[in-house]
Amino acid sequence: MDPDKLGHYSKTFITDVPADLNSPEARHFKTIIRRFPDEAVYIYSFKENRMLYADGWEPLLGYRDDEMTMMTFVNITAPEYAPFSNELNDKALMFLHNKTKDLEQYSFTIELKKIHKDGTHVPLITKVGVFASEEGRVTAIIGHSQKNESIQLGNVMRYAAYGPEKSTFEEDLNKQLFRHYAISEKEKEALSLVAEGFSFKEIAARFGVSQSAIEKRIIPMYKRFEVKSLTHLISFAYANHILP
Repeated sequence: MDPDKLGHYSKTFITDVPADLNSPEARHFKTIIRRFPDEAVYIYSFKENRMLYADGWEPLLGYRDDEMTMMTFVNITAPEYAPFSNELNDKALMFLHNKTKDLEQYSFTIELKKIHKDGTHVPLITKVGVFASEEGRVTAIIGHSQKNESIQLGNVMRYAAYGPEKSTFEEDLNKQLFRHYAISEKEKEALSLVAEGFSFKEIAARFGVSQSAIEKRIIPMYKRFEVKSLTHLISFAYANHILP
């Protein structure tokens, strides 16, 4: 795998070392971590620089659990999604490295395509969260990837952030990822209400924020998506499957 395909920050922490699935630790994870149908799970340790656990990858992406590594998982992102996905990983990790409390409550999701071992593209919803921390530092992350054929993926990357400082987390990602064709869950929620005919003032009242806060969610999308008006933005959103 080519490490240059990774995000500049993330590549410092990612290796090509798979999990030892015969270890007591991996067998323990097998008993406590629930996996849904069409889903695969990994646990990656920044402390040990390797996968600690992997389950469900062969039916999902064609890789045996004992050969799935963090570098493999990152590098099999479809080319059109890779730049954004890699930068999202970078910025999310940077954000978390500046936090010291309630780390296990933070996570983010992204909708994208991965390349199956046989070369076909698989639409996934991937959720990455903090699995373990020590002394205010993230030591391991857990990823859940689920196949979802119902996802209609256009040219716009869709993501969401969660945690005690959800708004700050998502706003930080928005600022860092502005140059990409991407939309956060918060922006999508506001845009869907605009499409239903609600005014900025009405949307602000619904979310319990100021009207200017809603404007700051919507107006920057004009430049990002190269649209000229609110009507153009809504049409763009439907055309690119941002809105159903």
